[in-house]
Amino acid sequence: MTQFPCMLLLICGAATACTRAASEDAGIASSTPPTVTAEGVASAPAAGSVTAAAKPGASPAAPVCPRTGRWALCSVERRLVQSGFVIRRVEGAPPRRAGFSVLPAVYTLGRSRLEVFIYPSEATLAADVAKIDTVSAAPPGAKNPWPFFSPTFVRSANLAAVFLTDNPTQAERLTLAITAGAPQP
Repeated sequence: MTQFPCMLLLICGAATACTRAASEDAGIASSTPPTVTAEGVASAPAAGSVTAAAKPGASPAAPVCPRTGRWALCSVERRLVQSGFVIRRVEGAPPRRAGFSVLPAVYTLGRSRLEVFIYPSEATLAADVAKIDTVSAAPPGAKNPWPFFSPTFVRSANLAAVFLTDNPTQAERLTLAITAGAPQP
């Protein structure tokens, strides 16, 4: 008798997942929540996003991330919001980081800082990671370039991220959100 509630919960969860997948396959895409600035103003869609107008029969106002199987900034933002993070994009020119050949997108997550490096391919990322000490998220022997906390280095497909936080639970949540895998095509 104790197994019945568990089975009922499992069946309801599976039905919800199937309904969501069917609606996405039918072209009903969930929209990415806009990033809100400190002034409370929603920002434009992130770089790497595509408007729904590119899809036949879609609403021109709803942003849609490209479904390529690789990370894009819009898919990173969506994953972080779905994981319960409140993200805010840092405006201005991002810093160039030693060992990384691409510029990061910089976010604040509460008191923490996240720098996301999106590479054009996994091979390009692998070449950079081969020259980086992932414990310090810098070239081996280099002075610690990170302003506050010790870095948490995360890698998934064509994405590398450096998370600076003093909260180990938050670092684990972020790591799990990103290492769950790139969005599927």
